[in-house]
Amino acid sequence: MTTATATFEGDLAAVYHRQAGADRAFGAALASLLAPADRALPVATSADRTVWGPDGSADPVAIADVLARADEDLGRPWGVPLATAAARIHDDGDRVGWETVVFERQFRLARAAVAAAHHADDPELGPAWLAEVLDGVWLICEQSTWCWPAHDDAFRERGSVLPTVTAPYLDLGAGEAVALLTWVDQLLGARLEARYPGIRSRIRHEARVRVFQPFIERRDWHWIGLDGDVHNWNPWIHGNVITAALRLLDDPAEADERARIVALAIEGIDRYVSVLPADGAIDEGYAYWWNGACRALEALDIVRHATGGVLDASGIPALRETVAFPHRMHLGGDWYLNLADGQARITDRQPWHALHRAARNTGDTDAAAHAASHRHAGTPAATEHEGFGRLLRGITDPAWVGAARETSPFPRDVWLPSTEVLLAREHGGTARGLTVAVKGGHNGEHHNHNDVGSFVVASDGVPVIVDAGRPTYTLQTFGPGRYDIWTMQSGWHNVAVIGGVEQSPGAEFAASDVEVSVDDASMSLDISGAYAGAAPWRRTVRLVRETRRVVIEDAWPASVAEPVETPRTDEKTQVRMVLAGDVRRDAASVTVTPLDGATPVRISWPAGVEGSLVVRELDDPVLSSVWGARLTRLDLDVTTAESVAVTVELDLTNAEDAR
Repeated sequence: MTTATATFEGDLAAVYHRQAGADRAFGAALASLLAPADRALPVATSADRTVWGPDGSADPVAIADVLARADEDLGRPWGVPLATAAARIHDDGDRVGWETVVFERQFRLARAAVAAAHHADDPELGPAWLAEVLDGVWLICEQSTWCWPAHDDAFRERGSVLPTVTAPYLDLGAGEAVALLTWVDQLLGARLEARYPGIRSRIRHEARVRVFQPFIERRDWHWIGLDGDVHNWNPWIHGNVITAALRLLDDPAEADERARIVALAIEGIDRYVSVLPADGAIDEGYAYWWNGACRALEALDIVRHATGGVLDASGIPALRETVAFPHRMHLGGDWYLNLADGQARITDRQPWHALHRAARNTGDTDAAAHAASHRHAGTPAATEHEGFGRLLRGITDPAWVGAARETSPFPRDVWLPSTEVLLAREHGGTARGLTVAVKGGHNGEHHNHNDVGSFVVASDGVPVIVDAGRPTYTLQTFGPGRYDIWTMQSGWHNVAVIGGVEQSPGAEFAASDVEVSVDDASMSLDISGAYAGAAPWRRTVRLVRETRRVVIEDAWPASVAEPVETPRTDEKTQVRMVLAGDVRRDAASVTVTPLDGATPVRISWPAGVEGSLVVRELDDPVLSSVWGARLTRLDLDVTTAESVAVTVELDLTNAEDAR
C-alpha cells in the first residue's frame, strides 16, 4: 500500500496543529488522540438500553415512525439494481432508475437496523430483525458497485458501460454505502457477529477494497481539491471516510493506518474550509449547504468526539459564519432563496439537528432558533431519508429531541460579498411583506446557471418572481449539453436578452462595478460582462421600504440593440421575469396571485413598452413539486428604448390584505 501522509497547511491545520501539540507530526499526534474504535463514534450501541430500550432516550416519535415503515418492508422482496438500469446513463442519460432502487435498499436497511436495536430484548422480534439487517448488509456487500453510475469513470477510462469491479470508483455513492455499513456496525455489530459470525469481517473487507485502498492509493480524485476547485463532494466523501476509518479499522495492527487515513481526510476537508469564504456563503446555494458546509461541520464534530474534544474546529471564523447561511437565505415557511441547481422549496426532511448542533457549538442563537423552527411537536426528530448516520445522531441527541419550537430570525438585511448576493425584506423578524434578493457574481460558479444580475421577489415569504431551479438530473446535466437545458439558460432567469443574445457560461462572464447599499436595500451593477460583445448595461434593484415596493431599473445605450457578432435567431432586446402563481394580464401590468395564499403582487412597467407572456408547462417532477403545473415568463420588449423601470408592489385590493 502506498504510504500517503497528511501535510496540510490551511485554516483547519493551523487550529488542529496547535491543539494536537506542535512538537509532534500531526499524524503521530492523531494516533494517540483517537479513541478506540468502539468509542470513536457519538452514538450508543444497541446494548445501551438506556438509549435504545422501550423507555430509552432515543426519540420515541422517530422510532415509531421508522418502525411503521419497517413493518411494511417485511416479506417483500429486496430491490435489485439491474445492469440495464446502470447502463441507461450511457443510453438515454437516465440515472434515476438505478439510483432509486439503491437508495430504497439503503433506507430499508436503516429501518431494519433501528427495529433490531429497538427490539433487541424481544426473543422473537430481535432475531427476526437481525435477519433482515443481515440480508440488507449482505446485498450491499454483494452489489457490484457502490459508485453511482453517473460518476463512474469505467466508460471514460475503459469504454465499459458497466462498472469495473477491479477498479472501484470512490464517489458520493461509495461514501454513503460505507457510511451506512459503518453505522450499522456501530449500532448492531456485536449482536450481528454473535448470531452470524463472519459478517463483520465481510463489511471490513468491502470497506477496504472499495474505499480505504482507493482513497490512499489514488490521490488524483477530483473531489480532493488538489487543483483548487473544491466543492461539496469534498467534505461529503471525506466525512464518510473518517467515519468508516474510525469504526472499521479496529484491529490494533491497523492503528497507524487508521490515523493516516483520518489525517488524510482531515487534510482534504481543510482544503474545503480554507476556500470557504469569510461570510460563510455557498455559491451553490442553500440546497447544497446541507451536503457541503453541513457535511464539513458534521465530519469535524465527529473528529471532535473521537479526540475527546481536543481537536475542535468550531472557532474557525468561516465555519462559524456558514452556520448562519441557512437562516440568511430563508424567505419564509419552507421557501428559500435558491441559486444555481438549488430548489426554492426542498423537502423538510433535512438534518435540522446537525444545524442545531453546529449552532450550539458555535454559540449562534439565531441559527439554533432557525433549526428549532422546524422542530414540530409530535413529528420525528429525524428520518432515514437523511442517511442512517444522520438518523442515528438526530434521534439520540437529547438537546434536539427535547428542543422546543422557535421562530426563525428573518434578518432584515443580508449582504454576502463573496457571492455578491443581497437580500432585503421590509422588516426584520417577519416574512410578511416584500422581500427582494439580487445577485451579481459570475457564470462559472459550482452548479452554475447563467444568471448574473438576476433577482427574486417574494410576497409574505413566497417567491413570486422566481428562479426556476433545476429539473431531474441526467447525464446531460453535467455534460457538454448542460446549457441546452432551459433552466440553466439566462433566457429563463430574471435578466435581459440583449440584441437576441443571452449570457454565456464561464467565470469570465461576470458582473462588474458592483455597488451595494445595505441600509438602502439596493444593489447596482453592470451585467454586460456576462454577454459576449454587449455594451454597458446598468441594472439597479432596490426595495423602497417607505412605499413597500421593489424597483428594477435597467439602463443602456441605444447601440446595445444593434447586432453583435454572436449568432442568434432573435435580435430583440428584452427584460424577462419568471413568475410563479396565477398570472393575470392588464395593459401595462400583470397581477400575480402567489402560491400558498400569499398576498398578490402587481408588476407594472412604462406605457409604450410591449409586454408578452410565455407559459412553460412543467412536466419534470423536480420542478413541478416546487412550482406546480407551470411557470410564466414575462417578456418586456425594450428594443427601441434606452432604459426601463419595473415596479413590483403588493396588490392590497381588500381590507384583509391591507391590514
